[in-house]
Amino acid sequence: MIDLYSWAAPNGHKVQILVEELEIPYQVIPINITAGDQHADSYRAINPNGKIPAIVDHAPADAGPPFTVFETGAIMVYLAEKERRFLPSDMRKRSEVLQWLFWQVGGIGPMMGQAQHFFRYAPEKVPYAITRYQTETKRLLKILEDRLAGREFICDDYSIADMASFAWIRIHKMTGVSLEEFPRVLEWYGRVRSRPGVGRGLNLLRDQWVDVTKSDQAKFNLFRKNC
Repeated sequence: MIDLYSWAAPNGHKVQILVEELEIPYQVIPINITAGDQHADSYRAINPNGKIPAIVDHAPADAGPPFTVFETGAIMVYLAEKERRFLPSDMRKRSEVLQWLFWQVGGIGPMMGQAQHFFRYAPEKVPYAITRYQTETKRLLKILEDRLAGREFICDDYSIADMASFAWIRIHKMTGVSLEEFPRVLEWYGRVRSRPGVGRGLNLLRDQWVDVTKSDQAKFNLFRKNC
């Protein structure tokens, strides 16, 4: 059994999609980041970084005590390796998937996150910041557009790289960036979104979603509360 500590946000969606695609036993434990749950000492004991998601595996492969994993890239690799799905065993193919997974973790996720923040959440409009992060988001989308030439998925076969990138590209409208100028990305997005496991993952905690633009307290808990 996996305990999945998560919330309805892109990084949470990455792992929510994966556990649904894997069809493994799990229970989701909401960490309401708009209410400040991520700052609680009890959660920091699980994830010292105070972000979502995190998992506790009560049946790790080594048959030892429960094992905790935080950071989405690490969680996705851990689960894919354990279940031997969505991460190839072939050295070259495995490396390709990991490269594109970390491209998302280090690139399109943070850049789209900043683009969303300055376009949608910032208390004052900062044109330089909006342009900076929207431009970088478009640059990264162009990289994915080129990568998808002749491919249905990022590394040919559907993998954790697709799940991770999809969860962030899904918020493109909140960044002010359209996918219309990236037709291959748009088609890929549709292919991923149509998967039943993806739909189930996105539906987890959907009814608890909070529109941060309408709550000063939520903004404080997300962006300004100190540890």
